[in-house]
Amino acid sequence: MGDFFIYAIGVGLILWIFFQTVRIVPQREQYVVENLGKYQKTLSAGFHILIPFVQKVAYKHTLKEQTIDVPSQSCITADNISVEIDGILYLQVQDPYLASYGIQDYHYATSQLAQTTLRSEIGKIELDRTFEERTTINSQVVEAVDMASNPWGVKVLRYEIKDINPPATVRDALEKQMRAERERRAVVAESEGEREARINVSQGQQQEMINVSEAEKLKQVNEAEGKAKEIELLAQATAEGIRTIASAINAPGGMEAVNLRVAEQYVTEFGKLAKETNTLILPADVGNIGGFVATVTTAMKTINAETSKPADPTR
Repeated sequence: MGDFFIYAIGVGLILWIFFQTVRIVPQREQYVVENLGKYQKTLSAGFHILIPFVQKVAYKHTLKEQTIDVPSQSCITADNISVEIDGILYLQVQDPYLASYGIQDYHYATSQLAQTTLRSEIGKIELDRTFEERTTINSQVVEAVDMASNPWGVKVLRYEIKDINPPATVRDALEKQMRAERERRAVVAESEGEREARINVSQGQQQEMINVSEAEKLKQVNEAEGKAKEIELLAQATAEGIRTIASAINAPGGMEAVNLRVAEQYVTEFGKLAKETNTLILPADVGNIGGFVATVTTAMKTINAETSKPADPTR
């Protein structure tokens, strides 16, 4: 029994020495090795052998991007309003040696530095702008923390604000303000719509009046042109008729026909005059129809002679 116990102790000691000697470093991780309490080297991913009781792995660091939840904290804005803000910090170890010996706990240090920087940045702006300037605040926190963490071998990649929680009274006031702003925009939009509608109606009426006036003008122009054309055609027809009568008069026997026509018209009209009134005005020589016809014939000859003269070119 005693031999078995000694054998078991020996096997356990051998295994312990083996595990202290052999080190397998996973991918994207690095181990910091100390030799009798002093830094000796940094082990990368792979298989490594250490000297038992002399060398040991003092620190283990992952090179992957790490996420740190920054606790919620109370910040005072420039207009003296207290708000609760929390965020997330993303960082990555770039130098395992500095991360091991440059700072005791870089997780805690970067988280505290992010909180203090955030309080400082929130104190520079008013509450209304905190919701609008989140991107600017994030970049300023990253810049400040990254600059401070350079001696620690840590690279701060980004910072994101998760929640901004103002007091209940402030939230109520903000909701009332937003509701009033939405109502104002609705009223403005409605008034703009009414104004546009009135403008469209007035422009339509104006265009309608212009179209009506243009149509009336075209109508009057067409009527005037039609009347002018009618007068022109009537004048041409009258002139043609006069020329035809003149040609007929100058033809052989034309003058005798005119004399006969004038005599007939004289007798007819004189008979109508006697029927239409009780008062009858008689010419000085009623029976001298031939004299009257001769007078008319002489006048027509004179007119005919005037119309047959050639036009004076000097006029």
